[in-house]
Amino acid sequence: MQRFFWVGLFKLLGWDTAVHFPKGVKKCVIIAGPHTHWMDFPVGLAYRSILRINQARFLGKRELFDGPFGFFFRWVGGIPVDRFSKHNVVDQVVDVLASKEEIMIALSPEGTRKKVDRLRTGFYHIAKKAGIPIVMIGLDFEKRKVVVSEPFYPSDSEKNDFEHILQFFKPLKGKIPSQGFEGLKNQFD
Repeated sequence: MQRFFWVGLFKLLGWDTAVHFPKGVKKCVIIAGPHTHWMDFPVGLAYRSILRINQARFLGKRELFDGPFGFFFRWVGGIPVDRFSKHNVVDQVVDVLASKEEIMIALSPEGTRKKVDRLRTGFYHIAKKAGIPIVMIGLDFEKRKVVVSEPFYPSDSEKNDFEHILQFFKPLKGKIPSQGFEGLKNQFD
């Protein structure tokens, strides 16, 4: 029922809803971007339903879950992570992944809505350590569509993998295009 609501609303708003998530993926790291505006969050939640990936969860800093809206972030699938713990974030997330039969962890490869000069690498190390694929989901506000990649496993070449990621996201225009991937360089060059 929820899916029909989101499909109808997004069609009404002019978004392309004829998009599919790769079949057979039960566990993965989803990287969604470009992350340039607070609107990315509700669009992402809507497309989680449209794509039928209700097992997808997202990471959030623990502080978001301590305040008055903590119940909301948990209710919509948030998993708090302690960025200052001795048990680092990569290990915290790998433990969560290991404890579930089916789960997808979504996060932003930039780690923030601000313009960055390089991507974070935590998502990559999570996927590699957990032995699961990465699926890229691009939000293109200019064309009003969401693009989904085929899953890929991190290889022995971080440089090549990050080039693949940059090439996927560079053409996509976020809500604030100037804060997107255009001009971003591969940190392994």
